[in-house]
Amino acid sequence: MATVKSPLPETAQKITGEALQGALVDLIDLSLVAKQAHWNITGRLFKQVHEHLDEVVDLAREYTDTVAERAVAIGTNPDGRSRTVADRTTLPQPDAGYIADDKVVALVTDTLAQIIGRFRERIAATDETDQVTQDLFIEITAALEKQHWMFSVQN
Repeated sequence: MATVKSPLPETAQKITGEALQGALVDLIDLSLVAKQAHWNITGRLFKQVHEHLDEVVDLAREYTDTVAERAVAIGTNPDGRSRTVADRTTLPQPDAGYIADDKVVALVTDTLAQIIGRFRERIAATDETDQVTQDLFIEITAALEKQHWMFSVQN
């Protein structure tokens, strides 16, 4: 079986691989949380938040693939299986059923804030281990912060 030889030293690969795996779980669950809210939102702001949630889903899905491919490029295997995501996520989950628009905005704002905090930790963790991955985390953080800003002003 073919494997990818890491361009990183073993310790750097381990630290960077763990950061990428954590990012992968966060991004996959962000797409699921946002889509669940998208399907069940109600209220006066339905249309604008409903459509905005799709932007968050698209962003999360795009970066999910980029993060997973980066993991493989450094010789680690990404694990995006549903069981792995369910076991490792720490994101708040939306309530079942219909969700009022103000609650969706608050949920997404809080969720994005949590993810941004963890991405900033990953930026610091990869400063010395892999600046290519760090650059990717910086790019993702900027995109997440833009979404956070856009949701937070609706509160």
